[in-house]
Parts: sequence; structure tokens; C-alpha cells
Amino acid sequence: MRPMQESYMQETQSTPALTGRPVISATGLFTPTESITNEELVASFNAFADRRNAANAAAIAAGEVEPLTYSSVEFIEKASGIKARHVMSKAPILDPDVMAPRWDERGNDEISVMAEIGVAAARAALEQAGRDPQDVDAVLCAASNMQRAYPAMAIEIQQALGIDGFGFDMNVACSSATFGIQTAADYIRSGNAKSVLVVSPEITSGHLNWRDRDSHFIFGDVATAVLVEDAAIAPAAHWDILGTKLKTVFSNNIRNNFGFLNRASPETEGTADKLFVQEGRKVFKEVVPMVAQMILDEAARLGIDPRDLRRLWLHQANAGMNRLISQRVLGHEASEDESPTVLDTYGNTSSAGSIIAFHLHHDDLNAGDTGLICSFGAGYSAGTVFVRKVG
Repeated sequence: MRPMQESYMQETQSTPALTGRPVISATGLFTPTESITNEELVASFNAFADRRNAANAAAIAAGEVEPLTYSSVEFIEKASGIKARHVMSKAPILDPDVMAPRWDERGNDEISVMAEIGVAAARAALEQAGRDPQDVDAVLCAASNMQRAYPAMAIEIQQALGIDGFGFDMNVACSSATFGIQTAADYIRSGNAKSVLVVSPEITSGHLNWRDRDSHFIFGDVATAVLVEDAAIAPAAHWDILGTKLKTVFSNNIRNNFGFLNRASPETEGTADKLFVQEGRKVFKEVVPMVAQMILDEAARLGIDPRDLRRLWLHQANAGMNRLISQRVLGHEASEDESPTVLDTYGNTSSAGSIIAFHLHHDDLNAGDTGLICSFGAGYSAGTVFVRKVG
């Protein structure tokens, strides 16, 4: 990999107001009923490790194969801050013979799993805003892992909701939702739409290597939706979008090579890179300063004193990263009130994480309070959405 300063970099910034004024009218959340605790996950992984070590006992004794090391609750919580994660398919993930989500294949005349949970989150957002699906002009499915190449998941969600308009998929890994919010806001500003749903169904359990001790605890499943609308039609209580900023810097430090042009069974030796892989220490070292500086620069452009930010809804990937980023932005270590976490119970849900935090932790803010929704992850990609509460 080339050094970051020599990497190709691309930045986009939202355009000045043209026709409409974009706001966040509502958000929606779908949470799977099943959850896996760290204790359950560790028991499953260690049972797999025992089996693998027993099967390779002779090679291990000869020094030809390294034995698998046990995982532990202490290791997981120290490394990530995660204590549990919601999943769509618990039993197969915990089965040492499978260790991957499984569900029955659905016919082409049935709604897909990813669209189904996206529709649930979208309906929740529409209900919160008192909006009818026929009032929505567009659906953006913004997520890390698409169930198929085509037709677009967004169009399936659009059809299931009964929306007469258009939809398309977009993938910027963990920043997909914030990139989707800016895209929706730009449609509002340009007058090309009045109401846009940004839906992020994240079944991240499917791209995780549950047999890798260093990452088997990271991800969980969820779906979120954000309704971005013109202020002229928004509910009295909404969030003004003060400004958005997107940034990408190419990096191989977080990667997944699985795809319809490049795939293999995760059970096959030598195909681990077809699932989630990362260089965690490099990611931490490179992303924290990049994101913190991006937030400070955008706050300055908008005339916002970062110390006046009432709340930071940060990407829920790692507690240590969030702690350092919020400290650099606010000038002090953030309290749970200033930078709430959902990482402990949801795990890393990729692009949905910052939206879950916003959805669950914004009702107590007062009119005029300013906050920040921020994502960062593979790409590298990062997105900021500065908002102010109205009503």
C-alpha cells in the first residue's frame, strides 16, 4: 500500500442551497430479536479451536502448524468495548460445525432478507414522521454488503413500500449512510426530490469470519432508515442539516474480496480474504487523526465552535477510536451523554452504527442544540452531517 499522503484522495462537499432546504424528518430502526453475548461467542469459538487443534495435533507437535489460541470475554471487551451483538441467524453462527449465518433460500417472487429488514426500518421512519409512502420520491439503499448484484435492493424496497419514484444502491462501506444522507440532501437542494429515504440494512454477520479470533466478535446485524426532506414539508419537530462533508482515501487496511466476480467458500483453506479482514492497528493510527481533523475543518467552515456541540453520534466500531476522536473534537474526554455508545449491545453494524446512536439518543436534546453524525471505515471513507434540532 502507498503511504496515505501519497494515496489518491477524493473529497466532495455539498453545494449551496439552490431550491430546497434539507432536514432530517425522522429515523427508523429494525433490531433482530436474537442476540449473542460475548460468553456465548467465546464458548463457540473455543470449541472450534479445540476441534481444529485436535485434528492438527501431530502437525502442531511437529511445529508445522500453529495451534489456535482461545478467545476470551476479557480480550473482546478490551479490544472493542463490545459485549453483545444482534444477529439474524444465531444458532448456525454458534455451531462450531457451521459458524456462519444460514437461512432458507427465498424464491424470486419473495422479498429478500435484506429488503425485508430495510422495509421494516423504513416503515418505522415513515410512521414517526406521519408520512405516507406515496409522499416519498426516492429510496437510496446505502449499505456495506449487498445481497445481490441486481436488481438493486433499493428498487425492491421501493416496490415493497409502494413508492412511485426511483431508487438505487450505493456502497461506501461503513460510511454508506452518511454518504446517502448527503446525496439525499443534494436532491432536496436541487429540487429533484422533496422526500428521500436512506435505508441501511446491514447483515454484517454474513461477511464476518467467525473462525478468526482477532475479528470474530466485531459485527452485528440491524437496519436503519433516515427520512431526508425539504423543510417546507417536514414535521414541526425535525433536524436542520447545517452542512455535510465526505472524504475518501484509498486503503487496503480494511478489505473484503468476496463478490460475484471473485468468490470462494469460506470453509476452503486460503480464502480468508473473501471475508472481512483488517489491519486494526494501522486503521486506528491512520483514521483517528484523519476523522478528527475533518470534523474540526468542517465545523470551522460552518462557523461552529466544536466545543459547543451538544452531542456526537459517532460510528460504532471501536470504543477507543470514538474516545480519542471525541476528545480531539471537544477538547476533553467525552461523557456518555456527549458521545453515547450503542457498540456494547449492537456491536459494529457498519454504516448503521452512527444512525442507531442518533435514533436512540436524541429525544432529550432541546431546540437549537447542535450535534454531529459521523461515520468512518473501509475505503477509507468518512462522512460528517452537522445537524440542529428544530421544534
